[in-house]
Amino acid sequence: MSLTDWIVLAATLLAVVGYGVWKSGSNKNIDQFLMGGRSLPWYSVGLSVMATQASAITFLSAPGQAYSDGMRFVQFYFGLPLAMIVLCITFVPIFHRLKVYTAYEFLEQRFDLKTRALTSFLFLVQRGLSTGITIYAPSIILSTILNINTVYTTLFIGGLVIFYTVYGGTKAVSYTQLLQMSIIFLGMFLAGVVVVNLLPSGIGFGNALKLSGKLGRMNVIDWKFDPNNKYNVWSGLIGGFFLQLSYFGTDQSQVGRYLTGSSVGQSRLGLIMNGLVKIPMQFLILLIGVLVFAFYQFNKPPMFFNQYAVKQVKSSTYAPQYTALENQYTAVFEQRKIKADNLIKAFDTKNETQINQAQADLKLADQQSTDIRQKAIGLMKKNDPKAELDDTNYVFLNFVTHYLPRGLIGLLIAIVFLASMGSTASALNSLASTSTVDIYKRIINPGASDANYLAASRLATIFWGIVCIGMALFAGKMGNLLEAVNELGSYIYGTILGVFVVAFYLKKIRGTSVFIAGFIAEAIICVLGYYNAVAYLWFNAIGCILVIVIAMMINPFVPGKDSTIA
Repeated sequence: MSLTDWIVLAATLLAVVGYGVWKSGSNKNIDQFLMGGRSLPWYSVGLSVMATQASAITFLSAPGQAYSDGMRFVQFYFGLPLAMIVLCITFVPIFHRLKVYTAYEFLEQRFDLKTRALTSFLFLVQRGLSTGITIYAPSIILSTILNINTVYTTLFIGGLVIFYTVYGGTKAVSYTQLLQMSIIFLGMFLAGVVVVNLLPSGIGFGNALKLSGKLGRMNVIDWKFDPNNKYNVWSGLIGGFFLQLSYFGTDQSQVGRYLTGSSVGQSRLGLIMNGLVKIPMQFLILLIGVLVFAFYQFNKPPMFFNQYAVKQVKSSTYAPQYTALENQYTAVFEQRKIKADNLIKAFDTKNETQINQAQADLKLADQQSTDIRQKAIGLMKKNDPKAELDDTNYVFLNFVTHYLPRGLIGLLIAIVFLASMGSTASALNSLASTSTVDIYKRIINPGASDANYLAASRLATIFWGIVCIGMALFAGKMGNLLEAVNELGSYIYGTILGVFVVAFYLKKIRGTSVFIAGFIAEAIICVLGYYNAVAYLWFNAIGCILVIVIAMMINPFVPGKDSTIA
């Protein structure tokens, strides 16, 4: 990066962190530290909710996902608007009325302490692991720019987020997220404009999309029902609905965001804003990845996008073989570029026979490139069996650092940092909330002073920050980060959601019944995942339904207290 980019990057990060710390003020008690005094307006709530979900993974991995797999990932979000409606009707008013700090407090009032402890534990495990992945995402950037191992960059990013989250609490998180999302929207819009302008003369936006579509990248909608297909309309609407409902309704990282709203109405407006904006935003981010794919049909991409991994194999005994493959790859690219030009010219003729032939020729050249690339990946694996062999997380980063103008590179990289900081800070805040309120305050040290709980919250933030950094050091082995974080959540979210659905709607079911059902359901989900029985999005629906059905079946035979909440 140029000096201008470093200045833009540093100034943006310092401005956002400084603004958040300044606006947060001092935290005198646990309510201010964890809930921000429940005083935030709807737009702060909405942007905070979006920023928590839209981590660095979204802006780093989503374009790479579209580059390699097309637009079909957008179907993942199709269940989101319906989930927001259910939340606004059911979850939000109950949580506000009970004035809870965490979603799991409600479960003890409805069931018992062990059910509250079970769901809190499941959340802590899931969120602790997935937050490590969100910390790892921006560390990839620093690693690539500075050409150093991700271990050092992970430690730096994690330490920075821990600092301002411990100092400013949830207000610092929310106010920084407000500014973060504003910068993110601006930066991604500029990136999309620049990609289109960098396309060769005569290609244009429309032809770029047509070309990408002919190579299978404009696969936005898939109506075919297939339980083994990760992304289609049905998995998005059904599995995605259960995942989003569980994530926004039972995951403390999100519940903590909208509980900061000054009223039920402000929290509802914030969630509705998220439901309306999220799908178009995700569509446009994926579209940038498709445009980058079209761009690389005419500009030679690296044979492998992770340059750190390339450097390792080039310094090994496999260097001559790798270099020979690079030469083959360059020669095949030149042929592929000609075929891509031919397809663009065929579009102008509107002759379907000519278009189909040009498409077939381009697909063949593309397959030849893929074959050579796979041989290169095989060399990397021989050199280091533990090497990171999925480079989709590096696609957009490579494009940004090599082709965007000075200043904009720094802004785009700052965006990925900001997104990571926002989602990670929310996660650490929620982990601290659950650890302090559901575990420490309720079980370990009830009846202590506010000062004691405030100190415990800060210590819990530091503890979970260290745990998440530890997880981040292993995240590179998990493939595409966007898929990894959602797959990890799907193993647990369905079970937690099932417990909450029983709590809200099945008043005759007692605590011990749902506790046992939760254990059984989670065990079944783990078995299904181990054997890859169905696509991971379906775990959310299956887990939820299992908890409900098992709890209803065993409830007549299991003792326990009746509900105390009408």
